[in-house]
Amino acid sequence: MTIDWMGQGEVALRLLVASALGGLIGLERELHGHPAGTRTHLLVSLGAAIFTVLSMQGFAGDVVDPTRIAAQIVSGIGFLGAGAIIRSGTSVRGLTTAASLWATASVGLALGAAQYAIGIVGTAIIVLSLGPLRRLVRSRQRASREQTRLRLELTRLEALGEIARRLEASGADIATLSTRDLQNGRYEIDAQLRGDGVGREELVASLAALPDVRLVETGDAQE
Repeated sequence: MTIDWMGQGEVALRLLVASALGGLIGLERELHGHPAGTRTHLLVSLGAAIFTVLSMQGFAGDVVDPTRIAAQIVSGIGFLGAGAIIRSGTSVRGLTTAASLWATASVGLALGAAQYAIGIVGTAIIVLSLGPLRRLVRSRQRASREQTRLRLELTRLEALGEIARRLEASGADIATLSTRDLQNGRYEIDAQLRGDGVGREELVASLAALPDVRLVETGDAQE
């Protein structure tokens, strides 16, 4: 039996690249303290690549459909991903890690089939979604939770309609609003505004220009 060293070298390259890309994805998970880290993701990618190569080359001459082994990888990884999911009361952790394991298996499948571009681009997208995209989403969530306290004194409650329109134009959402009669034709409005970077100086100037507004104060809201 003659060994095709060129072909074997190509297979070895596929497995090495699959291992490197899987390890790169796992490194991101490990740096953020997740139990399924570098070694787990490396082995998932490597195993998927090996099974793919075997299904394409090792059983290519058999009557059995050679893609069946690769097809079983997708469902098999689901059991491994389920082990990364932890439920504590009403909260669930590990869904992203489970998804990263599943996606890493697809990278191994791509490399096992010699689809280098698919594997490399797929890895880049996975790492992007786990790292920079996650930080971007969290920063947007923090911004949306930021609240500003607004206190007004009015001479007419009917001015609330125009105030609400100006708040909406500034990009602020009214989280809470309360009114209090100060007697002698004065009313106090206390509101908490939620929004991404509400411009306080512009807001104060806009509201102070209304004829029925006697006082405008802003500050950080107590959550």
